[in-house]
Amino acid sequence: MIELIKNPNPRGMIQEESTIQSSDTSNFIEANTQKVTLQHLKNDCIIPVFSKDNETTLSHYQFIQKANEVVTSLFPGHIPKAPDIRVSHVVKGRTPSAIGKPAKELQEHEKTLYYERCAFLINLPNCKQVINGNELSLSIGGVRAYNQENLYSKKSLEKFKVFIGFQNRVCTNLCISTDGFSNELRISSINELEDKMAQLFSSYDKDAHLKAMEQLNRYKLSENQFAHLIGKLRMYQHLDKQEQKDLFPVSLNDGQINNVVKDYYHCENFRRAPNGEIGLWQLYNLFTEANKSSYIDSSLERNVNAYELVNNLSNSMEFGESNWFLHN
Repeated sequence: MIELIKNPNPRGMIQEESTIQSSDTSNFIEANTQKVTLQHLKNDCIIPVFSKDNETTLSHYQFIQKANEVVTSLFPGHIPKAPDIRVSHVVKGRTPSAIGKPAKELQEHEKTLYYERCAFLINLPNCKQVINGNELSLSIGGVRAYNQENLYSKKSLEKFKVFIGFQNRVCTNLCISTDGFSNELRISSINELEDKMAQLFSSYDKDAHLKAMEQLNRYKLSENQFAHLIGKLRMYQHLDKQEQKDLFPVSLNDGQINNVVKDYYHCENFRRAPNGEIGLWQLYNLFTEANKSSYIDSSLERNVNAYELVNNLSNSMEFGESNWFLHN
């Protein structure tokens, strides 16, 4: 059985301002994405339609603009930063007048485009907390992925993913809890989307989320314990489906688990201690850092799964319960 290593000073996570770390040097998601502006989405991108009835979808611009309005309304004492927008899987087209033209001869006004997938983040920099020397700021965001819609049919309820949580300003990792995330908002109008976003953001318990993240630093894994965990994470990927059903689910793939191991040794902010130990707070951030390589349409689910997985480990340590990922 794995020995539990308690942190004798968990309140020491809250540090003096002079030791607080903050950075804006990386993106909240990275895999196969590019950064765009809200005006680009509004002015330069066409809007896909449902092909059977030619009804328009809600555009990425409408989604982000409405989220911005909800944030401004719900948090009147805070000034949100401009949305950070990442897109992927560009879909190119051309106007009817350019039919038959070689692609290299197309003029800019003859080209059309939209992005299949879009993720955005709206940060409230004045609403912040410090955990283990890392500055966290309240953040709201969402994902729209047209590949998860049936655009070849008639107009139907459209799917959106939204969240409210925190962004670790050291590494721009997202910290999202279960109650701050909706994986499948199904809506029929922009007003319905507004209502459901407001409901989620209003019901989110940020104090409980912060408390849970603070508690992650109560326990640490030794180098051998970390190696045991990594081995079980790798084994999980190859279990048959029935065996997986009896265990806590793991969303990170093999490549991402490789990155966790690499960062255990080399991450500037969350690597192991000189004696090989690593706290669950640091482990959680290694997971969310690795998750940045996920595609837009699966990133939020994997982020929430990382949070739940580390809390599952923490709870097993807290109550001395058996855990397949921790015990032989």
